[in-house]
Amino acid sequence: MEFTLRDSRPEDLETLWAIDQQCFVGGIAYSRRELSAYMRRRGAFTFVAESRKPKDKPGTGSAAILGFIVAESNPGGAGHIITIDVLPEYRRSGLGSKLLAAAEERLWAMACPRVQLEAAVSNVSAIAFYKRHRYAVVGTLPRYYPGGLNAFVLQKNLKPVQKTG
Repeated sequence: MEFTLRDSRPEDLETLWAIDQQCFVGGIAYSRRELSAYMRRRGAFTFVAESRKPKDKPGTGSAAILGFIVAESNPGGAGHIITIDVLPEYRRSGLGSKLLAAAEERLWAMACPRVQLEAAVSNVSAIAFYKRHRYAVVGTLPRYYPGGLNAFVLQKNLKPVQKTG
């Protein structure tokens, strides 16, 4: 599957919110207001992954958003992945990995030497995904999620991208 990454635009909010509702259960999924507030925080940025989907007529198409990531910088400190959302039918396609790598690269460029995020202790697939990307569990947040569910805090030290050739 081919897709491109771009910075989000204000008109993307409704689509991003709808994706977040599909990716997370009630109480963990963000409200429109929460998602908008996170996206507008100082030092925050949002990357959108989109693919071209053909419309009714051959040769025409419209972009479809398949996933997104919201992150924020804390120069000199840890950057933070607020959320990463990929539509269920596009998981395991490499899209999440590309979104994460792009966010890490931008955080490094914004002078963040490391990045942190939270994941529910019961979210085995997310934890495995982050561990594949060299994140390590550095702590636990008791009762972080609704219903008293704990969260792991995962962290990765960022390094400059090595250019070859």
